[in-house]
Amino acid sequence: MMRLKWREALRRAGAGDAASVSFPMDGKVYQRIFRPETRLILLGAGHVAQALCGYGAELGFRVNVVDDRPEFITQERFPQAAQLLCGSYPAVIRDLKIGTQDFVAVMTRGHRYDTLCVCAILEGELPSYLGVIGSRHKAQALLELLATEGFSRETLDKIHTPIGLDIGALTVQEIAVSIVAELIQHRRKKTPRAHGATLLIEDGLDPALAVATQQQEKNWVLAMVYETTGSTPAKTGAMMLADRTGNTIGTVGGGNGEYRVVQQARSIAGTGDCISMTLDLDNPLAEPEGMVCGGTMKVMLIDMGEPEER
Repeated sequence: MMRLKWREALRRAGAGDAASVSFPMDGKVYQRIFRPETRLILLGAGHVAQALCGYGAELGFRVNVVDDRPEFITQERFPQAAQLLCGSYPAVIRDLKIGTQDFVAVMTRGHRYDTLCVCAILEGELPSYLGVIGSRHKAQALLELLATEGFSRETLDKIHTPIGLDIGALTVQEIAVSIVAELIQHRRKKTPRAHGATLLIEDGLDPALAVATQQQEKNWVLAMVYETTGSTPAKTGAMMLADRTGNTIGTVGGGNGEYRVVQQARSIAGTGDCISMTLDLDNPLAEPEGMVCGGTMKVMLIDMGEPEER
């Protein structure tokens, strides 16, 4: 049954595993994927890394910061880091077991250390994203050196160097923004943007939502946005749980639209039903008030509990 597919996918995603659910709706087959938390590994704990750590954590990366100087690897300097690692770069890189899902930014205190890091990384699996800080001249010198070490042109072409998008960044914060913009560009390169796309945009998961869906006796109803038009407050894949008393976990955009979803969820709690509803968010009072959200959202609601006897 549909709720069992969702419950299993949410259980796996809550445990940190990749998962996905395909479901039919309105004559299409949509897919909601759940990506495991992605590691962003910062090799070097300088000022740019400090700024990038904060931005990366806010964007849902699990940030690991590495440096060989103990005084630089402190919780005070990196309060949003998931892990702080101190040691020689090649040794720590081996211990991290960098894989194809990881994002890595090399930004040590010198060209020699950057080269050590890149060589150590290329000895193993190439991460999904590998960027190296430095000027265009130093970037070219690094690539030429790696070519003499026997690394293929195909591999070298996958290294982002100089790191970051060219937005004319000069300050530490601006450089960090240029890097995080490139991380987003890389992470989203396969995400469809067209209206009516069947692969949903949101791919994260609120841990509290994952836990709650395993409580069958609670009669939670899962609400998820699966199609939008216009400038809606939530993207496809946004999820919320609601119970018959109006308690919620997560959000599908807030406001009057979410209120209507909660009321609909309350009406099907305990029925075992799976339904859809369309929310028209256009409001004639919105434009004079400076409100920009509008359009429509289609929301699927699934009763996640065992149906009650009637």
